[in-house]
Amino acid sequence: MSIRTDLAIEENLEEHGINSVEKKEGDVTVCEVEIKSEEKAKILRKNIGKYITISFPSLEKLNDFEIIKKYIKSSLESLLPKSVESTLIIGLGNTDITADSVGPVTAEKILATRHIVGEFSERIGLKGLKCVAVVRPDVLGKTGIETAEITESIVKKIKPQAVIVIDALCSGSIDRLFNTIQLSDSGISPGSGVKNKRKELSQKTLGVPVIAVGIPTVVDALTLAFELTGKESKMNTDLIVTPKDADLLTHRMSEILAESLNVFLQPEIEEEILLELV
Repeated sequence: MSIRTDLAIEENLEEHGINSVEKKEGDVTVCEVEIKSEEKAKILRKNIGKYITISFPSLEKLNDFEIIKKYIKSSLESLLPKSVESTLIIGLGNTDITADSVGPVTAEKILATRHIVGEFSERIGLKGLKCVAVVRPDVLGKTGIETAEITESIVKKIKPQAVIVIDALCSGSIDRLFNTIQLSDSGISPGSGVKNKRKELSQKTLGVPVIAVGIPTVVDALTLAFELTGKESKMNTDLIVTPKDADLLTHRMSEILAESLNVFLQPEIEEEILLELV
């Protein structure tokens, strides 16, 4: 059975000659994969690019989040050029659907600075503040506008040097829900995690580097049935499954992700000051 997953780490990588590099620190495992050819990208149903996956135990069993934050930051540093001075953060998803809200909930906690950078930031004691804009474009069903159209318009107007897109993903295993973070320079297709795939956001479509940051929040019901029983279901359904405490898990994961992004985006500002500003 071909499982449905947005995670590169869950594909049959070795079978297609793609090597992964893995390291572990405490309870946190980091796995890096690179898809280099169009042929392999098509087979794996993934875009060409680097995929970094950070995995850890359930949040209840994890005492220290600092290792996770460290690897989120180092992963972003390896995916984005060091010369980037202005960034647009896009929080994708629908706040009315808990399993699809991790993007906008995280974006809400990101420090937007585009309106205060320059001389004003220096006068208030924030010298070295980098330009960050944050947008939560919502979904087509509410706005009548494609996320790609909104993003392309904003990028054209404010001209950021990079875009970071945050979204919910679909996993092929229930064990990965809310304890895995995938970062990639391959871009992302909004809505893919909840079976509503739209036009992709990538360097090809936006003209600037696009980093996709995703957290698996759902698993396809047919994939889950196969995982639990080892048998393919004869049913044909679009049902997806998420944990009963998805709201709490979304809140906690968004805090970890937002703190990591804020520290990465503002390397010259002390972390304690950043936390007070958000």
